[in-house]
Amino acid sequence: MGSNAARSVMARRLARAAVVLLIALCGSLSGCEYTDDGDGRPEAAPTASAGNVVLPPDPELEQTVTGEALQEWAMSALPESQGKSFYSSSGYLNAGESKSEQTVQLPGGTYAVTLACRGTRRVMFAVKVGEAELVDLTLGCANARVNVVQLETDAVLSITVGSRSEANFAYRVSKL
Repeated sequence: MGSNAARSVMARRLARAAVVLLIALCGSLSGCEYTDDGDGRPEAAPTASAGNVVLPPDPELEQTVTGEALQEWAMSALPESQGKSFYSSSGYLNAGESKSEQTVQLPGGTYAVTLACRGTRRVMFAVKVGEAELVDLTLGCANARVNVVQLETDAVLSITVGSRSEANFAYRVSKL
């Protein structure tokens, strides 16, 4: 494995570890923001915004994949969560295509909805409970984002993904 490939793998592992740490630190808050208190050490501070975390982009992820390579990418793109995974999906979108799926019935509680895509453009993600929109996100590909959502009662999430160009998508719903 070349040194650039080794650095890329290490960067992805560090990014995944950072997401797990942030979810653990911010899971019960409505969001987390980093501030610098002047001594060069960041500290987490609660905010009123949604708890979203963005992983750094990887230029190798601009090419779409299928088959076993798609499954391998989806497993590596969705960082491990500390809670139970209730639903996950991945796939390929043709240009202009959208797909909608529904999760299994989820018990009320706090969930991490991790979204990822690969390709040269963006993928639109919409997560709803009935008509109530929980997440409406256009994500630049070669990224992943963790959205923390609260379900007051048992519910089924509807997840719609769409893209104007060819792209891969992956997502996981995990209880925190």
